[in-house]
Amino acid sequence: MISKVLCFGELLLRVSPAPQDSNAEKHPFLLYMGGAEANAATALAGWNVPVKYCTVLPDNFMSHHLIDYLEYKGIFTSSILFAGNRIGVYYLERGADLKGSMVYDRAHSSFSELKPGMIDWDKVLRDVSWFNFTAISPAINQNVADVCLEALEAASRKGITISVDLNYRSRLWKYGKSPIEIMPQLVKHCDVIMGNIWSANTLLGTKIDEHIHDRRSKQAYLSHAETTSAEIMKMFPKCKTVANTFRFDSEGDNLKYYTALHTGGNFYHSHEFSCAGVVDRSGSGDCFMAGLIYGLYNNHEAQELLNYATAAAFGKLQEQGDATGQDVLTVKNVKAVD
Repeated sequence: MISKVLCFGELLLRVSPAPQDSNAEKHPFLLYMGGAEANAATALAGWNVPVKYCTVLPDNFMSHHLIDYLEYKGIFTSSILFAGNRIGVYYLERGADLKGSMVYDRAHSSFSELKPGMIDWDKVLRDVSWFNFTAISPAINQNVADVCLEALEAASRKGITISVDLNYRSRLWKYGKSPIEIMPQLVKHCDVIMGNIWSANTLLGTKIDEHIHDRRSKQAYLSHAETTSAEIMKMFPKCKTVANTFRFDSEGDNLKYYTALHTGGNFYHSHEFSCAGVVDRSGSGDCFMAGLIYGLYNNHEAQELLNYATAAAFGKLQEQGDATGQDVLTVKNVKAVD
């Protein structure tokens, strides 16, 4: 039996204005498949990692079209549950940052109505060696947070490697619980944690230097990442790998991107990537998470896997839509500035 990576989370539909240079008069909006975990699964499948996806969708024609598309991309879909009445949607201004012009329409979606006991985790995890989720799911409501814990406990019992992307979505944490009340009990099950120094502070309560931006120093950010990584590993002894990403927009719409990795008792950092313009910021972090899994799954050396994940995430910034279409060779040809 082939050992698979399982990505668990909500599949979303994304609606964005069409590019101005397209036939916008006839087709003013574009529809994409989105969702952080689906994006990661799509990248992994494109890099020949056996991956399956678990989510909840209503039993209607649109869901079946989405499943066909996932299977076309090489993703196993047998763990998708049919329940509820709607697929979540979000609206994003073309090329805009997730912190900018974005509106969620995911209330009462099928995934948001998920409850403990609805998914047979022993069955879903039967052929799985890696379980990946993000902090987006437990931000939706308490029931979904409880389902995440249910999944993590089942995966832990089976000795499955567990990874989490510390995505912080302030628009979602609205059900009376703060992230710090929910996330630590989930993250304690994780072997691999990815995020940045600010999301770790918000979601896990790690220390943060509130004046770090005043230094405008790459070395200061990397030093902070090393300190935060060590703090996370001390807080959560099961964790052996922590990754941090840094993305900055500077004057002239110039973007800088670099990352760091703490694993095996050593600290690594990537080259710096830079570009003058970005096609679409959505899904870059998901692509980095997929790159980490790709390298760790294939037992690549730490610096090699960090270089790959960073190049993949940076390359995604030049692609329209939420999920990457880059193959392995394309990622390896992405060039850094240093």
